[in-house]
Amino acid sequence: MSNHIRANSILPAHREDIELHTADGVTLVGELARPLDREPVATLVCLHPLPTHGGMMDSHVYRKAAWRLPALAGIAVLRFNTRGTSSVRGTSGGTFSQAVDERYDVAAAIEFAEFADLPNIWLVGWSFGTDLTLMYGLDPAIAGAVLLSPPLRFSKPEHLEAWAAGGKPVTALIPEFDDYLRPAEAAERFAAIPQAEVVPVPGAKHLWVGDAEKVLDEIVRRVAPEVPTPLPTTWDGPMETGDASAYADRTVAAFNGPQG
Repeated sequence: MSNHIRANSILPAHREDIELHTADGVTLVGELARPLDREPVATLVCLHPLPTHGGMMDSHVYRKAAWRLPALAGIAVLRFNTRGTSSVRGTSGGTFSQAVDERYDVAAAIEFAEFADLPNIWLVGWSFGTDLTLMYGLDPAIAGAVLLSPPLRFSKPEHLEAWAAGGKPVTALIPEFDDYLRPAEAAERFAAIPQAEVVPVPGAKHLWVGDAEKVLDEIVRRVAPEVPTPLPTTWDGPMETGDASAYADRTVAAFNGPQG
């Protein structure tokens, strides 16, 4: 019998708690979710929103990616807490550094994915995580980047120029009603990267509440174009249910005030 995939549905995957060790001696906590029955076709390394405003590895789009994509799309999902960030998984060492020392966090995540022999590694940044992607993610091991709600707050023109010169694919998903960068301005700003694809998402807002499925479909189309989309909304096999109360204090209410 088919079951509808809901916000807290957890589909089968091989999930393991991981630790990342940075070059400056910080230990970060995370999780790697891989398909149960096959090798992954692609890998997402997820960089979360601003931790001072509720961002973490369990921010809802990434939680749903880890709970669904290994089974639905054969994609591995690596998510972790940047320095000083807490979630149900635990608290990463170090302290929030306003996109300075986080360069080591990005490098450690990419290195982990490389050493784990994970294929076709893509960075997926959300808000603050898009700045980390643009500033520190242009690595030979990376196939490309998907940016969710990029505010272009910490990243500078020279970072965009580096991605332009690198030639790696960049897709920016821009909510129609974003708080910081809306589609028209995004098209102008990302013109600095000739290969960048700017995708306006009608009706969406910065936090993608109610639009996670659209986001996951767009990500899958870029990183694993052979996988049919839109992704299924039902599942015939075993399915668990996540504990929504575990995230009650880290939901939209936690994003009052400036977010990034």
